[in-house]
Amino acid sequence: MFLENTVNHTEQFGWIEVICGSMFSGKTEELIRRLKRAKFAKQKVEIFKPAIDVRYDEEKVVSHDANEIRSTPVPSSANIRILANDVDVVGIDEAQFFDDEIVAVCNDLANRGVRVIVAGLDMDFKGNPFGPMPALMATAEYVTKVHAVCTKTGNLAHYSHRKAAGNELVLLGETQEYEPLSRAAYYKAIKEEEIKKAEQNKNGK
Repeated sequence: MFLENTVNHTEQFGWIEVICGSMFSGKTEELIRRLKRAKFAKQKVEIFKPAIDVRYDEEKVVSHDANEIRSTPVPSSANIRILANDVDVVGIDEAQFFDDEIVAVCNDLANRGVRVIVAGLDMDFKGNPFGPMPALMATAEYVTKVHAVCTKTGNLAHYSHRKAAGNELVLLGETQEYEPLSRAAYYKAIKEEEIKKAEQNKNGK
């Protein structure tokens, strides 16, 4: 899947890998797997995550099934450029929460010869492309789209349906707030919510 050995060994270069998908699809699990593999190979690895993500741990990157790796929380993507010195591999989790400069940061690191592995949600709860993820996917050499299992149908899911009330774009949550749905199940849920809201408005509630 990944061309970790090149034919032209005189050319020093890095690249960008993006791991994307819905919530509960195993993005962070795959990110941690690749980073631990690089560490096992004695490569120097640095991991970053947005400072706002404190669901499991303030410093560690933790997957839903409790797999974890130590990371550095940063308030903005510019901090990654400053902190990622003398490294072989940089891992970035929850990239959708970063500012748009994350795209330039990842490309700058790759141009310096760093392997950059980025994980994040490709769509928000409304089904729209999420933050800088589309640009990261466009500029990456490798894109891996992982899928969850739909809680309604058992089919592959790539939508993150928000069960909790509220319209804010960023709402950190788990299974109480979100569920992975297939395309058909997601649009059925959205239609049901629209009908319910229309009835509430009609009744003045």
